[in-house]
Amino acid sequence: MPRILYIEDNEDNAAMLTAWLEIEGDLEVIVAPNGAQGVALAAREAPDLVLMDLYLPGINGFEAARQIRAGAASRRIPIIALSAHAMEDDRANALAAGCDEFETKPIVFTRLLAKIRRLLEA
Repeated sequence: MPRILYIEDNEDNAAMLTAWLEIEGDLEVIVAPNGAQGVALAAREAPDLVLMDLYLPGINGFEAARQIRAGAASRRIPIIALSAHAMEDDRANALAAGCDEFETKPIVFTRLLAKIRRLLEA
Protein backbone atom coordinates (compact mmCIF):
# COMPACT_ATOMS: atom_id res chain seq x y z
CA MET A 1 0.00 0.00 0.00
CA PRO A 2 1.53 3.37 -0.99
CA ARG A 3 2.34 5.76 1.86
CA ILE A 4 1.59 9.46 1.65
CA LEU A 5 3.13 12.08 3.94
CA TYR A 6 0.62 14.92 4.38
CA ILE A 7 2.18 18.09 5.82
CA GLU A 8 -0.74 20.19 7.06
CA ASP A 9 -1.19 22.44 10.11
CA ASN A 10 -5.01 22.53 9.99
CA GLU A 11 -6.24 19.48 11.91
CA ASP A 12 -9.65 19.45 10.20
CA ASN A 13 -8.09 19.50 6.72
CA ALA A 14 -5.65 16.77 7.74
CA ALA A 15 -8.38 14.54 9.18
CA MET A 16 -10.73 14.96 6.21
CA LEU A 17 -8.17 14.37 3.46
CA THR A 18 -6.58 11.50 5.38
CA ALA A 19 -9.96 9.75 5.65
CA TRP A 20 -10.67 10.23 1.93
CA LEU A 21 -7.27 8.96 0.87
CA GLU A 22 -7.31 5.93 3.14
CA ILE A 23 -10.88 4.91 2.24
CA GLU A 24 -11.23 5.90 -1.41
CA GLY A 25 -7.59 5.84 -2.50
CA ASP A 26 -6.42 2.76 -0.59
CA LEU A 27 -3.42 4.76 0.65
CA GLU A 28 -1.71 4.94 4.03
CA VAL A 29 -1.34 8.52 5.29
CA ILE A 30 1.19 9.92 7.79
CA VAL A 31 0.49 13.49 8.97
CA ALA A 32 3.03 16.10 10.03
CA PRO A 33 1.63 19.32 11.57
CA ASN A 34 4.44 21.61 10.38
CA GLY A 35 7.25 21.93 7.86
CA ALA A 36 10.09 20.96 10.17
CA GLN A 37 8.43 17.71 11.24
CA GLY A 38 7.46 17.04 7.64
CA VAL A 39 11.05 17.35 6.42
CA ALA A 40 12.22 15.01 9.21
CA LEU A 41 9.50 12.45 8.44
CA ALA A 42 10.24 12.56 4.72
CA ALA A 43 13.86 11.63 5.43
CA ARG A 44 13.07 9.02 8.08
CA GLU A 45 9.94 7.35 6.66
CA ALA A 46 10.67 7.60 2.90
CA PRO A 47 7.01 7.97 1.86
CA ASP A 48 5.98 7.32 -1.71
CA LEU A 49 4.60 10.87 -2.10
CA VAL A 50 4.29 14.13 -0.13
CA LEU A 51 1.23 16.38 0.00
CA MET A 52 2.42 19.79 1.20
CA ASP A 53 0.40 22.74 2.42
CA LEU A 54 2.37 25.81 1.39
CA TYR A 55 1.45 28.17 4.22
CA LEU A 56 2.70 26.40 7.34
CA PRO A 57 3.95 27.85 10.63
CA GLY A 58 7.72 28.01 11.04
CA ILE A 59 9.22 26.45 7.93
CA ASN A 60 6.69 27.14 5.18
CA GLY A 61 5.91 24.65 2.43
CA PHE A 62 8.20 26.30 -0.10
CA GLU A 63 11.23 25.93 2.19
CA ALA A 64 10.17 22.44 3.32
CA ALA A 65 10.01 21.35 -0.34
CA ARG A 66 13.52 22.73 -0.93
CA GLN A 67 14.81 20.86 2.14
CA ILE A 68 13.14 17.61 1.07
CA ARG A 69 14.74 17.98 -2.38
CA ALA A 70 18.14 18.60 -0.75
CA GLY A 71 18.03 15.40 1.32
CA ALA A 72 19.77 12.33 -0.06
CA ALA A 73 17.03 10.01 1.19
CA SER A 74 14.12 12.21 0.11
CA ARG A 75 15.13 14.05 -3.06
CA ARG A 76 13.20 11.76 -5.43
CA ILE A 77 9.91 11.74 -3.51
CA PRO A 78 7.16 13.40 -5.59
CA ILE A 79 5.62 16.46 -3.92
CA ILE A 80 2.17 17.93 -4.57
CA ALA A 81 1.74 21.47 -3.21
CA LEU A 82 -1.66 22.36 -1.76
CA SER A 83 -2.81 25.94 -1.27
CA ALA A 84 -5.95 28.00 -0.89
CA HIS A 85 -4.07 30.73 -2.77
CA ALA A 86 -4.79 30.20 -6.45
CA MET A 87 -2.49 32.91 -7.74
CA GLU A 88 -0.13 31.99 -10.57
CA ASP A 89 2.82 33.15 -8.43
CA ASP A 90 2.02 30.50 -5.81
CA ARG A 91 2.00 27.76 -8.41
CA ALA A 92 5.21 29.01 -10.05
CA ASN A 93 6.98 29.42 -6.70
CA ALA A 94 5.91 25.93 -5.58
CA LEU A 95 7.23 24.36 -8.77
CA ALA A 96 10.47 26.39 -8.47
CA ALA A 97 10.89 25.09 -4.89
CA GLY A 98 10.80 21.51 -6.16
CA CYS A 99 7.14 20.52 -6.11
CA ASP A 100 5.98 18.30 -8.96
CA GLU A 101 2.33 19.39 -8.96
CA PHE A 102 0.08 22.09 -7.53
CA GLU A 103 -3.53 21.74 -6.37
CA THR A 104 -5.79 24.47 -5.03
CA LYS A 105 -8.01 24.25 -1.97
CA PRO A 106 -10.77 23.45 -1.55
CA ILE A 107 -9.58 20.12 -2.84
CA VAL A 108 -11.36 18.48 -5.75
CA PHE A 109 -10.71 14.97 -4.53
CA THR A 110 -11.01 13.14 -7.87
CA ARG A 111 -8.55 15.55 -9.51
CA LEU A 112 -6.07 15.26 -6.62
CA LEU A 113 -6.35 11.47 -6.56
CA ALA A 114 -5.65 11.36 -10.32
CA LYS A 115 -2.48 13.43 -9.79
CA ILE A 116 -1.43 11.18 -6.91
CA ARG A 117 -1.94 8.04 -9.00
CA ARG A 118 -0.03 9.50 -11.96
CA LEU A 119 2.96 10.46 -9.79
CA LEU A 120 2.97 7.10 -7.98
CA GLU A 121 3.01 5.24 -11.31
CA ALA A 122 5.85 7.36 -12.73
